[in-house]
Amino acid sequence: MSKVMKREEQRVEDTWNLASIFESDDAFERELKDIEKYLDKGEKFKEGIDSKEMLLEALETEREISEKASKLYVYAHLKHDQDTSNDTYTAMEGRVRSVLVKVNTAWSFLTPTIMNIDEETLNEWAQDDSLKEFKFDLEKLNAKRAHVLSDKEENILAQSSEVTGSPTQTYMMFNNADLEFPDVVDGEGNKHPLSQGTFIDHVKSDDRVRRQSAYENLYATYRGFENTISSTLQGVVSAHAFEASVRGYKSSRHQALSKNFIPESVYDNLVKTVNDNLHLLHKYTELRKRILGLDELKMYDMYTPLVRDVEFDMTYENAKEWMLKSLEPMGEEFTDIVKEGLENRWVDVYENKGKRSGAYSSGTYGTNPFILMNWTDSVNNLFTLTHEFGHSVHSYLSRKYQNSNQAGYSIFVAEVASNFNEALLADYMMKNLEDDKKKMYLLNEQLDGFRGSVFRQTMFAEFEHEIHTMKESGTPLTAGALNKLYGDLNKKYFGDSVSYDDNIATEWARIPHFYMNYYVYQYSTGYAAAQSLADQVLRGGKDVAERYMNEFLKKGSSDYPINVLKNAGVDMTTTEPIENAMKVFERQLNELEALLDKAE
Repeated sequence: MSKVMKREEQRVEDTWNLASIFESDDAFERELKDIEKYLDKGEKFKEGIDSKEMLLEALETEREISEKASKLYVYAHLKHDQDTSNDTYTAMEGRVRSVLVKVNTAWSFLTPTIMNIDEETLNEWAQDDSLKEFKFDLEKLNAKRAHVLSDKEENILAQSSEVTGSPTQTYMMFNNADLEFPDVVDGEGNKHPLSQGTFIDHVKSDDRVRRQSAYENLYATYRGFENTISSTLQGVVSAHAFEASVRGYKSSRHQALSKNFIPESVYDNLVKTVNDNLHLLHKYTELRKRILGLDELKMYDMYTPLVRDVEFDMTYENAKEWMLKSLEPMGEEFTDIVKEGLENRWVDVYENKGKRSGAYSSGTYGTNPFILMNWTDSVNNLFTLTHEFGHSVHSYLSRKYQNSNQAGYSIFVAEVASNFNEALLADYMMKNLEDDKKKMYLLNEQLDGFRGSVFRQTMFAEFEHEIHTMKESGTPLTAGALNKLYGDLNKKYFGDSVSYDDNIATEWARIPHFYMNYYVYQYSTGYAAAQSLADQVLRGGKDVAERYMNEFLKKGSSDYPINVLKNAGVDMTTTEPIENAMKVFERQLNELEALLDKAE
């Protein structure tokens, strides 16, 4: 095993350039101290805003402080993440968080104060040229006016948030800190520690005894606490239903989707279209059973790779070449941004002691994007790098073409650009690889990604909507009811090729996303939209690529997310994008089956 280097041993060119944010820690400290002067700048607006000039001043001041605060946070959290063992930067991040809490508290009055302006007056002011940069923001505020309560009622709800949030906090503490699992035993009798983090690695093993041991030990532990966990889940669903009712929404789902102005038909279309295409997932499980040579395909056999013993090393230098080639259909403007990132130290490439694990794209308005990697020479890291550059180019262009108040984008569209990049990479590699085993490996990875991001997340979405509907109709969310619902959904989704047991029926107990109020469906819609857009670009050429650039990547949050996607070529209010994505899945499934048959 190679030695993990210390931070100071990294080559400078392999690290991100945080001096592009602040030239030194001293410059950061001066800005951090300076930002506190903004704490009092909102006082003049608290008693009310009585003119469009005053409204403009308030919005511009709040935008200015938001830009400054975001740069401080990004610098501190990146410094911390590059070496979490460095106490200086741990303390720096903590101090920034404390200051940001003060700033956010000091300016929390702004939205309620704007909402105190009557609707007709606010609409009239919003038409003025002086407020054109904030017109859409004000339009969105007005659109939610019907669900804003009186100051007294809003204050009561705010104070009750700690109580209504308690079930989530209890579950997260229990799930992350208190749960302990028995060791996994492999086929040779060796023991391995089992945790939330190691579970997937165990069930990916080619040792079936090890897979079964991990699966049974994990879910047996959850079954021992299913009544407790059903109580915390019922508590958070009750909180969702309570707030939706108090605010005058039709349902919990109506409130959750309204935050991003997403029609409920999008949710229903997703579930219906995926259900209409479950025969493809059933075909996949049948293929998995055949290739693995199993009499019974169990749920713990669902993650182990179908294609093994494939040497597919990928150095960082080679990965950059593959990525750039695969993105050429997007044109020079797009690839020049990627080249800039590679050449100007956007990427922190290699692992070092104390560095945060995983990968992400970060940054804010006024900075370039920053990508954290922990590079190992694997093709999976190539896909991760390409994925994160999708986020980074999206952020770069949104910040370049939008003002800071509209440069961000909602979670509904956040994963589109990253998965779009991966789709282009997969297509390019399939066309240019000569080794069939490598092609099979890639197809297996693509199919498993689709299964996890579309089929499985839609199953989660169906479960989540059903439990909210049950609660809103007065049906208790007992452990028995949740097990029955979740077990039946697994049987429907994965089909007759799978031999089921009681363990999988308890999986709902380990999914933290069910505490996040209609969040999971966006993984499915984002993935499907990305597949559909990538297919359009590959088939349609330069004009389609430019449409994607101009109508999606550059738009930020300057329009409703559903409109941004529609203008880019994907209408999520219809079933077409999901159906198109299913065609991609079917094509890849047929390609894998053909290659596997050829290899036999």
